[in-house]
Amino acid sequence: MTRKSWKFGALAGVAAAAVALGLAELIAVVTGSRSAPLVAVGGVVVDHVPEPLKQFAISMFGVHDKTALLVGTAVLLLAFAAVIGALSVRWLAVGFAGIGLFAAIGVAAALTRPDAGPAAALPALLGAAAAGGTLWLLVVGPLAPAEVTELVAPSVQEEEAAIEGRRRLSTRRSVAVARSEVRLPTPATPVPEVPAGADLRLAELSSYVTPNDEFYRIDTALVVPQVDPAEWKLRIHGRVRNEIELTYADLLARPMIERYVTLACVSNEVGGDLIGNARWLGVPLKPLLDQAQPLDGADQVVGRSADGWTCGTPTSVLRDGRDAMLAVGMNGAPLPIEHGFPVRVVVPGLYGYVSATKWVVELEVTSFADYDAYWVPRGWSQQGPIKTESRIDTPRGRNSLTAGPVTVAGVAWAQHRGIAKVEVQVDNGPWQEAMLARAVSDDTWIQWSWTWEATAGDHVLRVRATDKTGETQTSQPADVVPDGATGYHNVAVTVG
Repeated sequence: MTRKSWKFGALAGVAAAAVALGLAELIAVVTGSRSAPLVAVGGVVVDHVPEPLKQFAISMFGVHDKTALLVGTAVLLLAFAAVIGALSVRWLAVGFAGIGLFAAIGVAAALTRPDAGPAAALPALLGAAAAGGTLWLLVVGPLAPAEVTELVAPSVQEEEAAIEGRRRLSTRRSVAVARSEVRLPTPATPVPEVPAGADLRLAELSSYVTPNDEFYRIDTALVVPQVDPAEWKLRIHGRVRNEIELTYADLLARPMIERYVTLACVSNEVGGDLIGNARWLGVPLKPLLDQAQPLDGADQVVGRSADGWTCGTPTSVLRDGRDAMLAVGMNGAPLPIEHGFPVRVVVPGLYGYVSATKWVVELEVTSFADYDAYWVPRGWSQQGPIKTESRIDTPRGRNSLTAGPVTVAGVAWAQHRGIAKVEVQVDNGPWQEAMLARAVSDDTWIQWSWTWEATAGDHVLRVRATDKTGETQTSQPADVVPDGATGYHNVAVTVG
């Protein structure tokens, strides 16, 4: 490989980009993880990408959509770096111009992040400077191509990995340690026991209680906020008579409730798995809002996350007696960091985009007429009550079925209303009522099962649910935008 080889130039460009990203990540330990160029640019993409593309990403990658975005951004950046590196062999100015463009994009993106100050520009600026120096060193500087090929590229990769490791340890270990030291209080009103028969324990049927490590995660945080409970504060303010500020210790000292509540994402497609049921421990929101005394006409409470995300919840819902809470525990443990540690909001009966603020630091009492939260300007409805839905978990299309008795089973939900009936249809035959398992309350999903005398051939199974208000879910298919998907879940099976 010669000094003037375009392959060498491409390698030099990639090495320069790796140095830039590694140094930027190290600087972002001090300036804030959201100022790192990849995270900042990814955040801008999340905020401005058209809704159809967001839904495509969620449907394609599910809970790994943010990882896919970061990986894709990094791949595009390295490809761009390879191109400008190859051109730099003959026109070094092109390489510097490309690095300048990278710096401009990174700075602009970082400065748009919530609560960003001037220091947020440093990772992109200093990273770009390091990239420029690395490119000069490799293209026209004293390093020989052989040294670059054999020594520089591997060392850059090792340095980047070491920087990333140090960054993760320095930012995550302290919060992880703080979480491990939390001792949750005993609830003043413990959760009712899960009744016998609530979990049918069938193969492929979702368990009644979703383990923490299996609970879905959909949010806009490309980097999970690291909030130290010792520094956490919640401010309740806005159109209230009495502003309130609470520390984590203040919150833990208040009377706690423990409840099973099923949460669902508005992006959950018919038959999807962006839903889960957990045991939550927290402080009821109603007494706090009653203490704050919202003013007349203040019909919305805006929750703000530590990363700046917002959602708007009807004030009336938070004060109507349901078990809306500031949750600190999940399934008997402190909240997992990725699920909102130290404190998040849980509201039975509402989709997460209008209620489930993770890493919550602020509740502003306002009105729907005065403020649109994060998702509303992006095409979603202001208010999002969870719709009556049902799902077939077993059998699935890939299952091999034989003629005779087949157990058809799944889950149904209509949080805060409850499920009264589930029915199954085979092909276009009559609807057959399924057996409902027991449930802790109307705020959780419920399992159901039905025995089908299967006959040989191809068949389509459908399911529908009716809630306790008498409303049966609609058969009309609808997309998740603007307020949740509708339609019957169906599974095509072959019986041998």
